[in-house]
Amino acid sequence: MNNTGAPNVLLTGAPALTGAARLRHVADVDVPKVKVPLGNRYEHFEASSETTLVDDRELRVFIWTHSTFVAE
Repeated sequence: MNNTGAPNVLLTGAPALTGAARLRHVADVDVPKVKVPLGNRYEHFEASSETTLVDDRELRVFIWTHSTFVAE
């Protein structure tokens, strides 16, 4: 989880993200896309119209689309 705030999004579909790592805080949940750094790459997610409840908190669902590697 990102320590800048309470989780407000759930990232789904990324093979490398499991458990609590799928819960994130983003400054603006109305953005169409989110890019998350993970090791030597970025995981890309697109916003869906879905929300889900996790620990009585409504989270916006973002769906994984692809990975890109960090340029050297």
